[in-house]
Amino acid sequence: MTARPLPARPRSLATGLRAAGALVLAMVLASCSLLNGGDRTQETATAKADPSIVASAPSGLERFYSQEVVWEPCENEFQCAKVTVPMNYGDPDGETIQIAALKAASTGKKTGSLLVNPGGPGASGYDFVKDAATTHFSQPVRDAYDLVGFDPRGVKRSAPVTCLTDAERDAARAKIYDLETDEGLAAARADNKAIADQCAEKTGEVLAHIDTQSAAKDLDILRAVVNDTKLNYLGYSYGTFLGSTYASLFPDNVGRMVLDGALDPSISNEELTSGQARAFEKAIRAYVASCQQQDGCPLSGDVDSGVEQIRDLIAAVKETPRTAKDGRVVNATMFVSGLITPLYNDQSWPALTQALEAAMTGDVSLMLRLADLGADRSSNGSYTSNSTFAFNAINCLDYPMESDPAAMRAEQQRLMQESPTLGYFFAYGGTSCQDWPHKNVRTPAPVEYTGESPIVVIGTTGDPATPVEWASSLRKQLGNATLMTWEGEGHTAYGRANSCLEDPVDRYLVSGEVPADNTVC
Repeated sequence: MTARPLPARPRSLATGLRAAGALVLAMVLASCSLLNGGDRTQETATAKADPSIVASAPSGLERFYSQEVVWEPCENEFQCAKVTVPMNYGDPDGETIQIAALKAASTGKKTGSLLVNPGGPGASGYDFVKDAATTHFSQPVRDAYDLVGFDPRGVKRSAPVTCLTDAERDAARAKIYDLETDEGLAAARADNKAIADQCAEKTGEVLAHIDTQSAAKDLDILRAVVNDTKLNYLGYSYGTFLGSTYASLFPDNVGRMVLDGALDPSISNEELTSGQARAFEKAIRAYVASCQQQDGCPLSGDVDSGVEQIRDLIAAVKETPRTAKDGRVVNATMFVSGLITPLYNDQSWPALTQALEAAMTGDVSLMLRLADLGADRSSNGSYTSNSTFAFNAINCLDYPMESDPAAMRAEQQRLMQESPTLGYFFAYGGTSCQDWPHKNVRTPAPVEYTGESPIVVIGTTGDPATPVEWASSLRKQLGNATLMTWEGEGHTAYGRANSCLEDPVDRYLVSGEVPADNTVC
């Protein structure tokens, strides 16, 4: 939790699916509406797993697979439930936690449930389905499936990681560190340690058990309690990592699985950071090229010149932080956070143009609003999720991270060569986990999948958060999988691409027809 604006993991798709202020109403990322007609009466329903499903439960976990789950009306149009799982799968008879789930009932002849994870780690699947069930999913998919969104362990409503108050979060984001000096690095480490200590104190023992493998085991219990013999699953970004982890643990339970914006499980944290640095630099150049073709673009000259103007602006804010209209000080870290948020969807690029134009005249208020959107901060100063803390806590368990100062400084130099605009802001990620109270429980390795059900993997050529080559790598590791590639800009494809990609994915989900491998749209 240093001052870096860029996550060392892919930012969640749900970053753009939350309500936003007037500035970003034009951003497709923030435009998904709620379900309409929200007064339909629903009855409470109790679901009990089929005996044949319970019979296949892993030894010692039978009581979780056989639990009766009560689905109650919630959020106007939906049903919600709490699903009990072990806090520690190494001690299934010990303490338990509850996973919050929300269901949008199928609108036709139901064939099963489609469990959805929008990414992160730290994003709320509960909110994703609540906010985007009608706008993100086609009618055939909604007819065929109950859409089930859930908050993974550690996230928002499911034994959440709890660390700072809203005011303390504002203060932490506003901190300025000169990480290239020993004093600055020591100050960042001290602050990160203080935050980690608060996370441990306020969250409790579950903080040691919110790794992705544990979340994948929760996913199998969720599959059982919605009475599906096979898991039907749609995962975006980090959700592809959760999905591929599930496939390796429960290969015989995989049904129809779509992994969009693929994360390569085999690469190290440092390799992941490097890949993102290059991809974001590529995305900035694509944005500048597009901007310069529009009337009123504030970036003059050719692409190189336009990118240089953005670099100069970042350098100026780094040298002299600016004050926004609300009185908050905007440092370079916050400025860059605002810069990258619209890069997740090319249809939100006009909002970035608006923010850059204002910043070039001295007003950073719009850039701060974009940064707040990415941080889940409302205009009233409240934070609507714990995604920042869950993100860090899960990553510290999932990845070993280099925290030696000399090694981090060498990495900084490499990153600045790979991404001259943003490389500095990707560096020093190791300080986030250096004093974390729980060590990593996983070492990156290729995923192994032996199941009979083919998996669909999707990559986007201009994806800044999960570079397209990661999708190809994941497809090869899975073996029994098919790869689809969308030639587009932004993070992930399904739900915002074209019929060339979305129609075959819909057919796969609804009827099981597998798209042709190496389809390019």
